[in-house]
Amino acid sequence: MSVMHAELTKFRSIPSTAWSLLSAATLIVGFGIVYAMVRVTRPPADPSGFDAVGVSLSGVQLAQLAVGVLGVLVITSEYATGLIRTTFAAVPRRTPVFWGKAAVLAAATFALSVPAAFAAFFVGQSVLSAEHLDTSLGQPGVARAVVGGALYLTLVALLGLGLGTIVRRTAGGVSAVFGMLLGPQIVTGFLPTALADDVYRWLPSPAGLAITSAHPDSTLLSPWTGVAVMSIYVVAALALGAWCLRRRDA
Repeated sequence: MSVMHAELTKFRSIPSTAWSLLSAATLIVGFGIVYAMVRVTRPPADPSGFDAVGVSLSGVQLAQLAVGVLGVLVITSEYATGLIRTTFAAVPRRTPVFWGKAAVLAAATFALSVPAAFAAFFVGQSVLSAEHLDTSLGQPGVARAVVGGALYLTLVALLGLGLGTIVRRTAGGVSAVFGMLLGPQIVTGFLPTALADDVYRWLPSPAGLAITSAHPDSTLLSPWTGVAVMSIYVVAALALGAWCLRRRDA
C-alpha cells in the first residue's frame, strides 16, 4: 500500500498528468458534440443504419492520443528528472513500482473517462435529436459502448506506460504510441483490399474501438473480441516493459 500511495502522490504532483487528463476529457466531449452538429446538418439517407452512439463517442479516437501520452509521461518523467533512482532505492525490487504506476494510471484514466463519455453521449444525443437521429441509453449495446469508450482509453494509457518503460525517453515513447495506434492502419492501406480488410480488424486501435459501436460492423471484430485483442497488445507491452525495468540500470 505504501508503494501505491507513493505512486498516487507522484501522479498527482506532475502537472503534465492533469493537462493530459483535461485534454482527453475535452476531446471526448468537445469533438463528440462538434461531430454530432456536423451530422445533423448532413443527415443520412437511411437512418436505420446510423450509429448515433459512435457519433457521440467520436472524440475517443482523438482522446486516445492524449491518454497514450499520459501513460508514457508517467514513467519517462521520472527518468528525465532522475527521480527514478530515488524510487528504486526505496523499492529495490522495482516491479511493485511498475505495477503501482499501472494501477494508479488505470484508475485515474477510467475514473475521468467514464463521466466524460457519458457527458459526450447525452449532449451528443440532444444535438442529434433535432433530426430524430438520437438513441437512448437503454437501447441494446448503448451502455456497453459508452462505458467501453472509457475502457478503451484505459487500455491505451496502459499501452503508453508499457512502451514508455521500454523506450525510457518521452519523445521515443510518444512516437511509439502514435506509431502503434496509427502506423499499422497506414501500412494496411498499401495492401490489396481483401487482405487489408482482414488485417485491419486485428490492429490495436480498430480492435479496441469496436466496443464503442452499438451497431454490428462487418469491418470490425465483435466488441468483446476486440477488447480481448487490444488487451493482448497491452499485456505484451506491459510484460516487456516490466522485464526491461528489472534488467536495465536506472
